[in-house]
Amino acid sequence: MAERYSSFQSGSMSWFLQRVTAAFLVVVLAFHFFMLHFVNHAYEVTFAGTHARMSQIGYFLTMTLFLLTAAFHGVNGVYAALINQGLSGSRKTAVKWVLVVAGVLLSAQGIYVALVMNGLM
Repeated sequence: MAERYSSFQSGSMSWFLQRVTAAFLVVVLAFHFFMLHFVNHAYEVTFAGTHARMSQIGYFLTMTLFLLTAAFHGVNGVYAALINQGLSGSRKTAVKWVLVVAGVLLSAQGIYVALVMNGLM
C-alpha cells in the first residue's frame, strides 16, 4: 500500500525530514526525561523551576525549536497517513492546507505562551 504514496518513498526529501525530526524529538525527550528523573526531580516538576528555566534564552530557543519540529513532524505524519489511505484530488489539497494552518496556529500559540512565561510579552 505504501507504493501509492510516492513522496514518502525511501530516499525522498519528505522521508528524510520525517526521520530527522523524529530523531531530534527522541533525543530532546530523552534528555528531558533524564534530567527529570535522575538529576533534580523535585525542581524539574515545579512551575517555579520551569519558569526559572524559561528565563534562560538557550532553554527558550530549544523549546521553541522542539515545538516547531514537533508541529512539522506531526502535520507531515498525519498528511502522509491520509495520503497513504487514498486521499487525493481537491480533498488532498484542502486537508494539506488545514493541517498547515493548524500547525502554524498551534506553534504560534506555544511560542506566545513561552514568551509570556519568559516575561517578554
